[in-house]
Amino acid sequence: MKIHIYKQQNCRCQKLILVFYLLFLLFHPTPVFTQITHMQIDSLMKSAITKFNVAGASISVVKDGQVIIQKGYGVASVLTQSPVNENTNFQIASNTKAFTATALSILVDEGKIKWTDNVKKFIPEFKMYDDYVTDHFNIMDLLTHRSGLETGTGNLMFFPDGSDFTIKDAIFSLQHFNPISPFRTRFGYIDLLYAVAGEVIARVSGISYESFVQKRIIEPLQMKNTFVGSLLIDKNNLAIPYITDSQVLKSIDHFNIGMGSAAGGIYSNAEDMARWMLLWLNKGKHGEHLEQRLISENNYNETLRLHTVFKNNPSPRYNTHFSGYGLGWVLTDEKGYLKVSHNGGTPGMMSTITMYPDLNLGITILTNTQNNGIALATAITNTIGDSYLGLDDINWSDIMANWIEQSAAMELEEIQKFWSEIPPANQANINNKRVTGLYIDDWFGRVEIFEKDNELWFKSARSPQLIGRMHYYDENTFAIKWEYNIINCDALATFSFDKEGKAQSIQMKSILPNPDFDFHHLNLKRVKN
Repeated sequence: MKIHIYKQQNCRCQKLILVFYLLFLLFHPTPVFTQITHMQIDSLMKSAITKFNVAGASISVVKDGQVIIQKGYGVASVLTQSPVNENTNFQIASNTKAFTATALSILVDEGKIKWTDNVKKFIPEFKMYDDYVTDHFNIMDLLTHRSGLETGTGNLMFFPDGSDFTIKDAIFSLQHFNPISPFRTRFGYIDLLYAVAGEVIARVSGISYESFVQKRIIEPLQMKNTFVGSLLIDKNNLAIPYITDSQVLKSIDHFNIGMGSAAGGIYSNAEDMARWMLLWLNKGKHGEHLEQRLISENNYNETLRLHTVFKNNPSPRYNTHFSGYGLGWVLTDEKGYLKVSHNGGTPGMMSTITMYPDLNLGITILTNTQNNGIALATAITNTIGDSYLGLDDINWSDIMANWIEQSAAMELEEIQKFWSEIPPANQANINNKRVTGLYIDDWFGRVEIFEKDNELWFKSARSPQLIGRMHYYDENTFAIKWEYNIINCDALATFSFDKEGKAQSIQMKSILPNPDFDFHHLNLKRVKN
């Protein structure tokens, strides 16, 4: 009897709470920060373009199946002052990876491949660092960054651009990289494996990766101004990439990713990226009435399933419990909602995509200014995301502006300090004649150490932009200042000598910690005369 009365009282209490809550909502409308408007986003973007010293940017935000905003800001070219609009194309870089995963999903749906198929089934020459890994490396492993290799392995094939490496070289190189962790136990971001995934798509479909993605994804979604790699022909509305040099915007050439299209070769714009986000927020369906399906719901779920776990950094603000990698997407939780996102960057271009499927919300920001662009995109994305999560405004623009200023200053200080401590050339105790000559690495190919005006120089045969003067550092080590300076990537080169004092090999590493690409995977050995 007491239990029965308690249940009745508890039920009445719940009803009273519900009525009170409904009355509260009726007389106290939802705060404005939970429903950010087109005008508020527009104001944020206009302010951020100036605050972050970004040449141009575009944004698209979709909510509940509708486009809230898709618009351009700033200029595509500082020289011509041509404005960015919703159709201005930017390189989206690593946001291409989700397209590659989607292309493979299509082939899985058609029964042409299985996620668990061994890569060797389609690329017989595929070989990793270990026979066991080679024999068990499947298609899903190409996308999930759990190979055992270190983040950035093989990126010297892509950076700097202009090298002559082919997909055949990429496949061959994998056997020469040593792991830093056991297979499938640790995250290591590898662009090279996405290039191999693109080759699987080409061999299975019988057409190039670029053609497959264009015909099977981009055209069905009516992304009319989006192009993969070399298929971009009309460049009239293409943003020019910029870097900042002492806060002055400096234009650079468009990055040529070469054989890495499947890792980062797509050009797109705000309008088309809205269509791309709507596909994902509608679980792989598209069309005016969502009557068409690009990928099955099974593969949609597989794509957004956690495959590789990151070391979690809990965020009290977002109540985060997990983070990791799916198939071409970074996955985490914020305030109980799944967050699906990815960043992309090439020299002078930055892109971010962020989606909250449970909130039916998607945000894409594209920019044409290196580093400053990602700070802008992060600030705006977080501000919009926080508004829908019901969080207070903590002024992300100021936070990210301070971050980019401090990080740039720290990097500059570190570089200047290093070069200021380089000893005078006359202190070198190495006879130039003992180190000049040809050296070869099993996957990177030949480099030449030569003399020019009594100074030593380094030159790569296959990556022409890797040429630079070698400055004596200490003992048998030289610091190389590359003529390529778009990315800070100066390196140290250490010679090993035989008993006669003649150099036999070179080991290298980047001067800066956590570089965009590194040299320590090289093992250069002198070519016998």
